[in-house]
Amino acid sequence: MKVKQTPIAAAVSLALLGGSLAAQAQQADAPAPAQLEQVVVTGIRASLQTAATIKKNASAVVDAVSAEDVGKLPDSDVGQALGRIPGVSVGRAFGQGATVSIRGSDPQMTYTTLNGQTVASTGWYDQLDIDRSFNYSLLPSELIGGMEVYKSQQADLTEGGIGGTVIVKTRKPLDLGAHSGFVSAKYGRGTISDPEKEVSGLYSWKNDAKTFGVLAAAAHAQGAYIRRGVEADNRWAGDVAPTAFVQDRKRDAINLTLQARPAQGLELGLNLLRLKLVGDNSNSSDYIFQDPENGTNCDKRNTDVKSPWNPNGMCVHSTTTAANPLPNQFFQVWARAAEMTSDSVTFDGHYKVDGAKFDLVAGTTKAKGGTKLTANYQAGSWDAGFSVPKWQGTIDATGHQIAVNPTSNQSFTAAQLPSQLAPQSWATSQGPNRDQEKYAQLDATIDLNWGAINTFKTGVRFADHTFEKRAYRPVWAATIASTNTASLFDGTVEVASWTIPRPNIDAMVAGTLKNITGWNEDRSAYSELSEKNKSAYGMFEFEADNLRGNFGLRYISTDVKSTGYKFDGTPLAAGDYAGNENWGRGFDVKKSKYNDVLPSVNLAVDLRKDLVLRAAAAQAITRPNFANMFGIQVSGYNDDRVGNETWTVGSVELKPMKSSQIDLSLEYYYGRGNVLSATFFNKDIQNFITANVQVNQKVGLVDPKSGVDNWTVQNFVNAGGGRLRGVELQANHAFNNGFGVVANYTFTEGTAPKESFADQIGIFTQSSKHNVNLVGYYETEAYFGRLAYNWRSKYIIRENAYWYGNRMHANYGTLDASFGWNINKWLKLSFDAVNLTKQDDIQYGAMATNLPADVLHKDPLKAGYPAWSFKGETTYKIGLTAKF
Repeated sequence: MKVKQTPIAAAVSLALLGGSLAAQAQQADAPAPAQLEQVVVTGIRASLQTAATIKKNASAVVDAVSAEDVGKLPDSDVGQALGRIPGVSVGRAFGQGATVSIRGSDPQMTYTTLNGQTVASTGWYDQLDIDRSFNYSLLPSELIGGMEVYKSQQADLTEGGIGGTVIVKTRKPLDLGAHSGFVSAKYGRGTISDPEKEVSGLYSWKNDAKTFGVLAAAAHAQGAYIRRGVEADNRWAGDVAPTAFVQDRKRDAINLTLQARPAQGLELGLNLLRLKLVGDNSNSSDYIFQDPENGTNCDKRNTDVKSPWNPNGMCVHSTTTAANPLPNQFFQVWARAAEMTSDSVTFDGHYKVDGAKFDLVAGTTKAKGGTKLTANYQAGSWDAGFSVPKWQGTIDATGHQIAVNPTSNQSFTAAQLPSQLAPQSWATSQGPNRDQEKYAQLDATIDLNWGAINTFKTGVRFADHTFEKRAYRPVWAATIASTNTASLFDGTVEVASWTIPRPNIDAMVAGTLKNITGWNEDRSAYSELSEKNKSAYGMFEFEADNLRGNFGLRYISTDVKSTGYKFDGTPLAAGDYAGNENWGRGFDVKKSKYNDVLPSVNLAVDLRKDLVLRAAAAQAITRPNFANMFGIQVSGYNDDRVGNETWTVGSVELKPMKSSQIDLSLEYYYGRGNVLSATFFNKDIQNFITANVQVNQKVGLVDPKSGVDNWTVQNFVNAGGGRLRGVELQANHAFNNGFGVVANYTFTEGTAPKESFADQIGIFTQSSKHNVNLVGYYETEAYFGRLAYNWRSKYIIRENAYWYGNRMHANYGTLDASFGWNINKWLKLSFDAVNLTKQDDIQYGAMATNLPADVLHKDPLKAGYPAWSFKGETTYKIGLTAKF
């Protein structure tokens, strides 16, 4: 990785080098004092003991995940490891733990930091909302030393997480032995997905005086993730679409850390982190038109759901015989070239003198992502050369999962498609995103002697955050050339119970690009959002007899600026993208500002040496999603559907969501790492952000497909609030015979006025009422094994981006296993299995039936109608790790 050296970086490099040289000079002049080496305890029990110690000694409500050894989190997936913590739920939309929800809150209410600072993140998929959550699929577990989850707030934590704050911690070289590290190789295979290969390693060095150290770590993983399922749309001839999503993944991560203690009381550090995920993917759908206009094959309808697309109600059961097969079949492939990167450079300095300590952190984090190219290829029974089998069988959509049962072989290959295919011009685009934050923070800790009050902490933080989204539309060649169909596919992939051609993503991208002579910016899609965040805090820490804790205030101030192109009636220039009609090239800039004071108090009472009563009260905020503050955004323009044209107007005037929250817990610690605890929590949240929706509106832009100016317009506003409250129960117990158990249960009641949501359902986004974790393990010096079960009850998903919507996710539980053999003190063989029960991913409609049919209120997502279901997969992974 090539790193451009900034003045700060140069100064740090000189300081570190100077510290190293100074230390070497001191060693030459005088013998180094004898020092005891740190005794490192590893394994499952050691990890649980460390986590229990962090929880017990914290002033706030904190749970932790500690690495069992260098390069080994308790789980092979960072998100999965967080999911073992009480009250934490993990979203695995594409086979990896990507989003984290704490105590039933929306994942956007979880603030993730790297060593206490922001990590820039963008998505790779252009159909999902742009929010503030961190994508954990970027982060290899081998690079992590541990994670702490703050469920209560305190003044010295950076604001932004109503649900909680996750602090991801990397390792430092002066905390490890000289010439220590590991090398690991793993091979994984799924019951559906292709094999995955992983290699990772870490090396840490420090000088004999332990005043200068260097740590380097890297990880690489490569494989193909495959998701098979059945998707429903029902807005185009009542279609049901058995679908295969294939993603060719390649993930790389590099971490370099320099650390120096050049003088007594002074410590300097430099951390560089580079994360990259290449996620080129295809989504192939074999459309079955179960409800053609004559409706003769429909046995049963849901007459509660009627719309312009389904005037007689949605078909929920159909039967087609061999004597009368469905007349039409349609095959469509979306191919996307996609990747996301995240780069962070952080300098930290710490200076300690008698009675005080000063900490400085400064750095930058930036991410690039989005879709580099979206392409589409399709063919139907109306095309010459299309000989795909016509559907015959039954389709049952009376439950939450569509059952598709053919009575004939539905498999086909690329040879049964037209011999030549051309890219679809309406569907081709680029959608790059960029996220960046520059930050600086200065903290001071001053020792006091004011009776019980022993410390005062104060600090300031400045952050300049920018998020930019763009879209580009192609300038096509005068004649769009087709590509030989055989070259666009590579083998087959299974959907439902039959096989379809598997796309060659590279070939589809190349076949599209060869027809493009240039690109026009889609000015309706451009938006840049800039935030200048300033904060200051003061916090007192106290301790007397059996009482300890902190109290303080955090002041925040945010200046927001939104920049987009003006919609001012400018005539369309020759050669410009048709969707730019009436969009000028000048900028429309809107500004806003808000500030607040956030109080917090955390109290821990040691009732006995092993019994802690803990109470906390605070106010916290979560800033609005970027997608809610962008300027005018257009979707559904000139695509293949009439009636889905959406005009979305964001607002920089939106206020942050704000929570007034309390926690009360009783924690019993016994033995080494054994814990019993019960926690009550309550969060009252104000300033929900929702969309006011108006249908059949004129905006001044005629859609070429419909030929009219008729749009669904949504404006984002602050409206209403809600409450999250519940109970967390936790039990960790290690027996004397090597066995142990970890169990936790969280009950969360999340309610909000139904008017706060477009679906008119008054429950929090991604809030499960019940969340259960049960882990049993056995560990000796040579062997270890673990079975872990995680279950969460149903929850609602809200994605207002085009083509998606609000839907319910059925309850979901997975059984995971891991086993290992410590061959000797240096070598370890491991085996992991995830989702042994092959739990399906089932999603179904959640919206009331009386809502209008528009882009936000999609009729297929009403009245419990099945939306999507994806087949459950078990993945197996074997690994060999050498520790030194």
